[in-house]
Amino acid sequence: MDKLKQQVISRFFAPKPKISSNPTPPSNPSSSSPPPPPPISPPNVKTTVSFSPSKRKLLSAHLASSAKRPKTKLSPHTHNPVPPQPNPSLHQKFLQKLLEPSSPPLLEPSESDHKKYTPLEQQVVDLKSKYPDVLLMVEVGYRFRFFGKDAEIAAKVLGIYAHMDRNFLTASVPTFRLNVHVRRLVSAGYKVGVVKQTETAAIKAHGSNRVGPFCRGLSALYTKATLEAAEDVGGKDEGCGAESNYLFCVVEKGLESSGSVSNCGCVDVRVGVVGVEISTGDVFYGEFDDGVMRSGLEAVVLSLAPAELLLGEPLSKQTEKGVMNMPDLALQALALTIRHLSQFGLERIVCLGASFRPLSSSMEMNLSANTLQQLEILKNNSDGSESGSLLKIMNHCLTIYGSRLLRHWVTHPLCDRNMISARLDAVSEISLSMGSYKGSQRIVEIDAEDSDVTIVQPELSCVLSSVLTYLGRSPDIQRGITRIFHRTATPAEFIAVIQTILSAGKQLQRLCIDEEYEDYGGRKVCIVTVQSALLKRLILTASSSNVLGKAAKLLSTLNKEAADKGDLTDLIIISKDQFPEVARARKAVQLAKEKLDNLIALYRRQLGKHNLEFICVSGTTHLIELPIDANVPSNWVKVNSTKKTVRYHPPEVLTALDQLRLANEELIIICRAAWGTFLREFEEYYVEFQAAVQALAALDCLHSLATLSRNKNYVRPNFVDDNEPVQIKIHSGRHPVLETILQDGFVPNDTTLHANREYCQIVTGPNMGGKSCYIRQVALIAMMAQVGSFVPAASATLPVLDAIYTRMGASDSIQQGRSTFLEELSEASQILHNCTARSLVIIDELGRGTSTHDGVAIAYATLQHLLEQKKCMVLFVTHYPKIADIKVEFPGSVEAYHVSYLTSHNDDGTMDAKSDHEVTYLYKLVPGVCERSFGFRVAQLAQLPSSCIDQAIIMATRLEAIEGSRVRKKSEERQCLETATSDQELETEENVLNSTGSFCSERIVDSEEFANAFRDLLLNLTSAITNDDLAKSFQLLEEARSIAKELIEG
Repeated sequence: MDKLKQQVISRFFAPKPKISSNPTPPSNPSSSSPPPPPPISPPNVKTTVSFSPSKRKLLSAHLASSAKRPKTKLSPHTHNPVPPQPNPSLHQKFLQKLLEPSSPPLLEPSESDHKKYTPLEQQVVDLKSKYPDVLLMVEVGYRFRFFGKDAEIAAKVLGIYAHMDRNFLTASVPTFRLNVHVRRLVSAGYKVGVVKQTETAAIKAHGSNRVGPFCRGLSALYTKATLEAAEDVGGKDEGCGAESNYLFCVVEKGLESSGSVSNCGCVDVRVGVVGVEISTGDVFYGEFDDGVMRSGLEAVVLSLAPAELLLGEPLSKQTEKGVMNMPDLALQALALTIRHLSQFGLERIVCLGASFRPLSSSMEMNLSANTLQQLEILKNNSDGSESGSLLKIMNHCLTIYGSRLLRHWVTHPLCDRNMISARLDAVSEISLSMGSYKGSQRIVEIDAEDSDVTIVQPELSCVLSSVLTYLGRSPDIQRGITRIFHRTATPAEFIAVIQTILSAGKQLQRLCIDEEYEDYGGRKVCIVTVQSALLKRLILTASSSNVLGKAAKLLSTLNKEAADKGDLTDLIIISKDQFPEVARARKAVQLAKEKLDNLIALYRRQLGKHNLEFICVSGTTHLIELPIDANVPSNWVKVNSTKKTVRYHPPEVLTALDQLRLANEELIIICRAAWGTFLREFEEYYVEFQAAVQALAALDCLHSLATLSRNKNYVRPNFVDDNEPVQIKIHSGRHPVLETILQDGFVPNDTTLHANREYCQIVTGPNMGGKSCYIRQVALIAMMAQVGSFVPAASATLPVLDAIYTRMGASDSIQQGRSTFLEELSEASQILHNCTARSLVIIDELGRGTSTHDGVAIAYATLQHLLEQKKCMVLFVTHYPKIADIKVEFPGSVEAYHVSYLTSHNDDGTMDAKSDHEVTYLYKLVPGVCERSFGFRVAQLAQLPSSCIDQAIIMATRLEAIEGSRVRKKSEERQCLETATSDQELETEENVLNSTGSFCSERIVDSEEFANAFRDLLLNLTSAITNDDLAKSFQLLEEARSIAKELIEG
């Protein structure tokens, strides 16, 4: 595999310093040149880029103004001139123009001060040259400091003060606010590194680096995708909650044109992807062919909403814009991901392989990007928020990891009948438990032949609600166990996570899954609580005795009080032969303390004071307090004094205190290493604990769907067998989102489609009459059913669909040179190439982005192709009544419908354009074609000026009158010509037969041949008159003249 370069694209970005395009100003010959920057090693990650049209506009304005008037850039805080950057490469210019690189520049010393670097500054320069793309926070005492450009960026993002200190601009934040400031910088799109001291004061005093600065090194790196799993700042309440933070790696390989097609044309590339949710351990991989529009890659990115994109080079411009038997390209993506994560020390979650799953599966439906957007599955199309989306309506989860799993369920509906039925059985049982049980258990008599047996059922919903409510108030245990696996969890977090899993499992054990018979008042009692096989499996996994036993064992090793205090030295409870090095270090500290305390006896004898004791003042321990006139040895160190007393440290005490501090430092180091070893031992349990947490998340999802069905009065859908014809039969179906908004005001509709009968509905009707709502609700009901949810209808019989395709709305992509109509046809092309007989296709107003004739023709041809070639279930919305004529071509398979309405009529019973103002929408689907769209009613709602609307009505009335007159006239002419032609033909035949000799007196002529020639003459004349094509009419007249000339000349 070729060596790949990398790019990291963050989802959240900060204002970046404008990149000056000015040439370097001429330097003063008399001034000395600044020292050259340190050599820069090539970074592992090439570029961090952000997408921001507004910032692009600002950048363009800046570049334009710079071109007109060269100006030296000044720091916004110090107003000192900042040297310009060197001219970028061509690729960097592309990134600056379209993507804006956000990598912090290297340190730049001020022009006014070229002194030699201090030891700390030299450390920072060396670190910055090693990590040029990282914004460094350097620990100095009790603060984290920023230097150079990093300080300028931190001042902007964090709102802190920056100032010059010796050679560099600097800013700082307190150490205890590290979590807050790192999150803000990462959310602003920066890659943040924390540099900490690698030695303590006591160790430094006894080591070889006594006179030099504290040794420092990069201790942690943070990005959006790695933040929640990272040490010190991850796992906090400020986390992203139910949001996933996938690191998504993409590599591609160009394909030669082979005539194969995919999506909207020929296959362009082969794409390999790997996605890693580092904070939960979820890993997926896949490889697929994609077209020039990259619709497949777009669907994956939209479904995952990754926090970072890791792009392997070389990538084509289309992909750069759009942005274990694993396939080759997926394996390359995996290698690139592991290499990237190794910078953060988080690569082991990928190497584990326990959570690997393929991107696509025959068991799940892969929804296209169009379907996710146009059906508003994850976000609404108005403001891009989750409010008003299908996910928001369905999400009643009580835990954030349940919400994350439900998101996956909604975007990947099942395609396996057995798995769908298993979910529906579980939802049905939980829902029934919610509505029927009065107390904590019920006793039910079974059939007569076992009349001595009674069933005792603790209430399922009561136990589940209790467990899930408890879990909702507890930490995010899914991310918690993964942080334990990464060895970044704190002791308090470890205890909280493991204790939560243990408590939840014990509560679930109240639901006795296996049947047990006991004597209860002289009767045989069978304790049964769960019938669903899926519920049984999930509950047994979450309450596994093996998991609970290991959880209890792990907790017994730790001291909870010490964990709450953050005291590593007293954290581990030593039993048997565990952690002998910790025992020895604790013993050394104890001996040092005893040695120090025993010194008091020496000073009692030396001073002759039998009641002398060590005292502690303001944190300074082992002080000897004596009267101010007391005689003490000259080598005693005076620490402080009062008016009457003086406090001393004898030299033996100072030596013993130094030894105690060193022993304590060594104990801390050994205990920290022991804690790391303890976390490392958890790795062998990680898979089992992860399965338990995943089972709890699935239980939360099923409980959420049951709550939805009870609250909304949904019904369980029925699925036809695979060997039966595909059919959709929905009685009183409702749109799940609009029903919530409109409450009782929503009008339900029926839907009936059958593969052997009517499998296509052409829907017409007025603007805003409910056409789009109707077809969307059918698609959403089918999708919800295959998620395993009950559906908003009185009844529903559905097939197991392999895909749902949509073509709705209008949009363009100017940046990629794609017009609205091209977008329409690209989406239609994807549908035509990928749908099957088991797909549901909904198309809304195809062809409106071009002229009327072209639009009608393309829409008609597209629908014809779907009906002839694919024979899938189709709902086709259009404002072109001509499309409904396709019924004649496919009798029994296509039917036209319209959404009903009421409108005012004129006295003569006809309607005109003014009746648009009085239209009343009924929103009920009825058979027939609607000839009018009532656009003026929409214009009135849009508050167009009344004069504009009145003028439009006049123009529409004229056009309708002209069109109607033209149609009537053409119809009458055609009818008259047909009648005249018929009469003339009969009369001509009689005349020809009676008067043939008058034309040919000198020879005998065949009367039948003469009659045929005369008939051709009349037909040519008739066609020439009625034909709209002038060239064709002229040709017909020429032919008629030739025939007449032959007849005359005989």
